[in-house]
Formats: sequence, structure tokens, C-alpha cells
Amino acid sequence: MSDFQPFVMERTMSKFEQTVEYNLSESGVHPVPLSELLADDPDHINCLLATGLNYPHVNGLPELRDRIAALYDGARPENVLVTVGAAEANYLTVRTLLSAGDEIVVMLPNYMQIWGIAKNHGLEVRTFNLREEIGWAPDLSELSEAVTPKTKLIAVCNPNNPTGRILTEEEMDAVVAASERAGAWLLADEVYRGAERVAIEESPSFYGRYEKTVAVGSLSKAYGLPGLRIGWVVCPTPIVDEIWARHEYVAISASMLSNKLAEIALSDEVRPRLIKRTRDFIRGGYSILERWMETHGNVLSLTPPQAGAIAFVRYNLDVSSTVFTERLRKEKSVLIVPGEHFGMDKLVRISFGLPQDYLVPALDRIHELITALKS
Repeated sequence: MSDFQPFVMERTMSKFEQTVEYNLSESGVHPVPLSELLADDPDHINCLLATGLNYPHVNGLPELRDRIAALYDGARPENVLVTVGAAEANYLTVRTLLSAGDEIVVMLPNYMQIWGIAKNHGLEVRTFNLREEIGWAPDLSELSEAVTPKTKLIAVCNPNNPTGRILTEEEMDAVVAASERAGAWLLADEVYRGAERVAIEESPSFYGRYEKTVAVGSLSKAYGLPGLRIGWVVCPTPIVDEIWARHEYVAISASMLSNKLAEIALSDEVRPRLIKRTRDFIRGGYSILERWMETHGNVLSLTPPQAGAIAFVRYNLDVSSTVFTERLRKEKSVLIVPGEHFGMDKLVRISFGLPQDYLVPALDRIHELITALKS
């Protein structure tokens, strides 16, 4: 068996998220019930009931690709490939554009999938960091040093997981400039676009700023539909075709029903409702989290996230984040994510985009463990 770097965070969530009483490890909001998505609309319901459970278009239903393309300035349906979640989109993009020995530059902290893919497939990994001391802004001098003439791809997550930081226009320009200098591809994981906590406008996309951009999105985070497992890539047509060819090896296609439901979710009538729902959960849940943190004095601190339903919380306790979260799971039946899964200790990622009657008792149990550790 070959050496393999497991995706530690997803391994942990896979094993335990269905067994704990309170799961605060997810990075999306409370999922949308099917009844709420359809809202008793007879046209949508009848369309679904009449759907044959066959393969859909392998690259995604044409109407769905049209609706995804409309989210990106200058994109057309032929620039879109529908995938099984953003996870497949990220995986296939890296495997399409890079070969063993190629150099990749990865933003940290980050959803560590691309970092793990790079490690498992013999890529040369270089990194640049978001700095907590400057509000999780990117270290642009470090970015400049990390990107070399050999760099084939730069991978960013914006809005960022786990910090919730949104890159400024100037920072986005710096990432594009670094990509252009190296002639590298830019892979922008943008699954939290639309899940802004404060801003009214959606976060800008990297798509359209640079011809060698691959933008990745999904219905899991900003839409509250993780169970549909619908993601996508938006990029130049020749690369769409190359990724599509690999998609046929991995998944063939997402399901027909997922395609149909995604088409409904991104319709002009339904999409604004889903975005509002997500933002309501984020904004209401953050207020609860903020009040809870204030009761812990200098034990907890946080740079407020600008987007997403997650907080990357620093704690002042003499215990590693892995030990802290393991004790929390075993003793309190609450699952959160240790900062060590992102390569950073004394931090934990806590989900707050949840109903109050679920979030409050879960936070109470975290409080109980903090109290025990302090004493």
C-alpha cells in the first residue's frame, strides 16, 4: 500500500459527526429541509415527480450550468462543469493541471484538502500565511517569496476557511499579480461567497480577473444544501473539457435529482431566499457566540469572521487543541475542529450558523469543559 496522507479533519468528522449530540464541526449553516426548498411550489414538485431517475448530462444539466454561469461575470455555460461537491472540483482541478514534481503554492490556514492532495501526489508544496496579528490578512511579502518561476498553481480560499476573512480588492490584485508573474494557474475555492456576515454585497470572485483562473463553488455553504453534493468549476473551456474527462473516471456525474434540485435552488425566485436564510443564521448565531465568548474574559479571543458560519477561536488554556476537542467529544458529546487540523495550535473552529435551541446548549457544554480545565 502506498504512503497516504489522510484528510485528518474530514476523517474525524466522518467518524464522529453522526454520533455526537451536538455537531459544531460543520462549516455551513443548518441544512435546508426539502419542504423549505420546494416551498410547496406545484411546478417544482410536479417537475421532480416526473423526473426519470436516469443519468443526467454528465457535465451537469444545461439549465443548471446556465444558472451557475450567471454567477460569474463573463462566464458562459460551456465554462462550467458540475461536480460532486467542491471536493471533487478541487481534486480534479489539481490532478488535471499538475503532475508529480510540479510546484504549488497554498494559502494557510485553509481547508486542507488541496494541501493533502499535493502531498499525496508528489507535488512540491510552498505556502504563504494569513496572519492573525493583522486580522488574518495575507502576508503579501511571503506570497511574493513563495511564488517562483517554477510555480504551476496558486490555491486560495476566499472567503477563507477557517478564519472567515475576505480578501480585499488590493489583496486579490496581489494574488493575481503573483500568478501572472509565474504564468501559474489560480485555483480559487469560493464556496463561502454569499455567506457574508456583515456585507450586503456578495464577495467578488477571482473569475474574470485573470485568464488562468479556476473558480470553485458549491451549494453546501452559502446555500445550506450540503446533502445535494453539488459543486462546480468555472474556467476556460479547454480546461473544463480536461477536467470533465477526469470526472468520468471518478464519479461519471452527480445524480439526476441533485441536478434538478440545484437548478431550483439557483433559480431567480429561490436563490435570494436561500442566501437570506443563510445570512440570518450566520448573523443570529454570531450574536449568540459573541455574548458567550464575553463571559470567558481573557480565556477566549476572536477576530470576527467576515463570512461563513465558523469562528476560529483562540483559547488561553494549557492543553493542545486536539486534546481539548477530544475531551469535549468524549466527555460532553460536542464535536468541534482543533486548530491543529489546520496546522495551528491553541485555536479551535466552532460552527455557529445553527438554531438557537441547538447552539446554546452546545456552547454551554464547551463552557463546562473550559471551567474544568481552568480549575
